[in-house]
Amino acid sequence: MLAIAIGSAEALTLDEINNAGPPAPAPSKLTRPTPSIVKAQVLLARQGISPGEIDGIDGENYRKAVAKFRSRANLGNGDIIDAATWQALLGGSSPDIISEYSITKEDARYRYVRRVPHDYARQARMKRLAYKNPGEMFAERFHMSEKLFDALNPNARLRRRGETLHVVASDRTRPTDEVTLIEADKTRGMLNALDATGKVVASYPATIGSEDTPSPEGEHQVVRVVKNPTYHYDPVKNFQQGKNKRRLVLPKGPNNPVGTIWIELSKPTFGIHGTPEPSRISKASSHGCIRLTNWDAEELAQLVKPGTLVRFVD
Repeated sequence: MLAIAIGSAEALTLDEINNAGPPAPAPSKLTRPTPSIVKAQVLLARQGISPGEIDGIDGENYRKAVAKFRSRANLGNGDIIDAATWQALLGGSSPDIISEYSITKEDARYRYVRRVPHDYARQARMKRLAYKNPGEMFAERFHMSEKLFDALNPNARLRRRGETLHVVASDRTRPTDEVTLIEADKTRGMLNALDATGKVVASYPATIGSEDTPSPEGEHQVVRVVKNPTYHYDPVKNFQQGKNKRRLVLPKGPNNPVGTIWIELSKPTFGIHGTPEPSRISKASSHGCIRLTNWDAEELAQLVKPGTLVRFVD
């Protein structure tokens, strides 16, 4: 039974997470992971309702995911997991929340970058906008916050081939329903993928525009999907970052400003994309585009095709 040290608080165990019951009806606003919310977030992700980063914390994206799941399952309004919601999430029959992962040869050989500067001109001079350290890479791969990943693996040697890591098991089977509409809800900060009947196939927390650079209005279409894109910065067409007044091309990588996916829209210069800062999704503004975590953008990219309708709603 592995103990998990979280800050100076009493250690948790993997059994406590795997066998946790539903979160308390009115949990206190803790800033450290709790077993029941870790489990709830994993179960929501498996249902295609993303809580963003799985961090074990009662926060905005977690509450939005609960509310969206309850609505889809016809369990009434609200963002609390009651007994009926827990049952619908299969909470009582899902003990495999934490799984093991063995570091591969490719993982051990990954070339990290020392740092990613904020300035775009300096980023443009780099060869790759890669991960900065193993914790960042593994946390993102398994859809977790770095804090939770560190808590699950306090003594792991993250650069050693064959080392066993403990990670959350949040992956789901790719849905077979065809997505015909993407609805960008500006008010709630949610992106919903719907089939022809209006059923929500997937839902993600999203950053959608800002007051200075608002997102588009009305309906547009997906033009193409680009995996591992470079980022083309143009201060005339988009916005000016710092003192950069000329066009720049920033290299590929998960710490690229648009992350690992670019879903281009028929509205010029606008798209749906990933991010180098998953913890800030729906908590910080974007430059008019729709920003998701890299893993959510990657899933959405598999569900859409050129011509898929994108509707912006207030």
